[in-house]
Amino acid sequence: MEQKNLILVGGGGHCKSVIDVAESAGYNILGILDMPEDVDKKVLDYKVIGTDDDIPQYVDKAEFVITVGFIKNPTTRIKLYNKVKAAGGRLATIIASTAHVSKYAELGEGTVIMHHAFVNAGAKIGDNCIINTFVNIEHDAEVGNQCHISTGTMVNGECKIGENCFIGSQSVCANCIEIASDIIVGAGSVVRKSIRVKGIYAGNPAILKIKAK
Repeated sequence: MEQKNLILVGGGGHCKSVIDVAESAGYNILGILDMPEDVDKKVLDYKVIGTDDDIPQYVDKAEFVITVGFIKNPTTRIKLYNKVKAAGGRLATIIASTAHVSKYAELGEGTVIMHHAFVNAGAKIGDNCIINTFVNIEHDAEVGNQCHISTGTMVNGECKIGENCFIGSQSVCANCIEIASDIIVGAGSVVRKSIRVKGIYAGNPAILKIKAK
């Protein structure tokens, strides 16, 4: 199988995790695009070779993946994703060698499935998502575009999560519940009922802590 070239966009901590996943999946990482002041620095074994303004230079040489994390909100990830698309670039969908993705599941472009994650039959995951280490996306669950499902989270069967959501580490989303777009769920929360009001939720059961303005 021909090895695919990859450009990482964003050089922070999340980039390190994606490097490990991409290496395990057999990608050839050409380098990282980051802030101007970081050009020529290295992240693990890979050099920062330019900034996001250099994306057009690589559209015919590699696929791209957004390696900026979900920082308070997904705005930066969305901006960089759209910049790649506008330049005619291709977003890689990357699955760690230790992850399991059912052949009956659907993954969007730019989504990364991290180590030891499970995506089971009938699940649908949108574009530019982070499905982090030890996450379980159960049968027929749906995760919208630009979401970050954080480490060790359980998204149970037929659960539906909207776009631009962050579900914190070790959270549990009960069967068949719905979470609207633009929701943040704090770490360790148990979402027992559907969430439709935008804001930040936490606790067991998860309740609204801060309503979105």
